[in-house]
Amino acid sequence: MIRKRAIVTGTVQGVGFRWSAREAARRFGVTGFARNRHDGTVELELEGTRDAVDRMLAWLRTGPPGSEVAEVAVTDATPDGDDAFRIRESH
Repeated sequence: MIRKRAIVTGTVQGVGFRWSAREAARRFGVTGFARNRHDGTVELELEGTRDAVDRMLAWLRTGPPGSEVAEVAVTDATPDGDDAFRIRESH
């Protein structure tokens, strides 16, 4: 299992990005979380197999209808055994 942290910039708040990300994560078998940040970005942590996380990262680069993704900055994170993908409060 691997875990990645992604910061998504662009028009990604107020367009259902986190809720769509949760559905995509469920489809791909990824756990972790998504939350809005006060700077207008969305932060996600994604945990799963390398293939599942890579598929989720590819989805993030397009996002849901209505969003306009400018950039997805990805860093490594330490797996922590999440059992679901959740939407967290703003950070």
